[in-house]
Amino acid sequence: MEKREIKAVLFDLDGTLTDTEKFYQTAWPEALEHFGYKMTPDMPLELRSLGRPFVLERFKEWFGDDFDYWAVREYRKKLVEKILKDNGIPLKPGAKEILTWLRENNIFISLVTANDRERAERYLKKIDLFDYFDAVVCADMVEQGKPAPDIYAYACKTLDIAPESTIAVEDSPNGCTSAYLAGCNVVMVPDLTEPDEELSKKLYARVDKLMDIRELF
Repeated sequence: MEKREIKAVLFDLDGTLTDTEKFYQTAWPEALEHFGYKMTPDMPLELRSLGRPFVLERFKEWFGDDFDYWAVREYRKKLVEKILKDNGIPLKPGAKEILTWLRENNIFISLVTANDRERAERYLKKIDLFDYFDAVVCADMVEQGKPAPDIYAYACKTLDIAPESTIAVEDSPNGCTSAYLAGCNVVMVPDLTEPDEELSKKLYARVDKLMDIRELF
């Protein structure tokens, strides 16, 4: 693989730096059941990093136009907050180590997350990662969330960094697609699923663990 000149690394949060995506996979079905709906096992997987307006459209496809997404989402948020309060926010192996290595090598680091800014910053501070980042870019700063390219395009534009000079580190198909459409070099660190043939074509690299990113420089 041809190594490219990389000036910045853009990280997703849930499932990439934190081992929290698994909590959403249990909270979504529980929230749906609370409101009288049932999810198949593949449904919550499709929701990983899925942003506005796509998530609303997906739920209407599944459960009809009368589905109250915001009520279910609010209940799901409370479930996740309880899980995190009881269990803490677990980091992915090598999360702090790769951020430390990037800082030591003068690589610009930004968070690019499907979370809103309040929650993203609160989580980062709770797990002592906030000070590692030069910038924090969140879904509530753009019109369309992942898999649209908006958030990565916005990050590159506001940070004045060419997309082709960035590595976007993601764990989910929606996140990878968003970064790919924005022109970033997409590095997938699989969490709950491996990339299929179609997604693999969008990747600059697939690595087993976060610390493997060092080999791309």
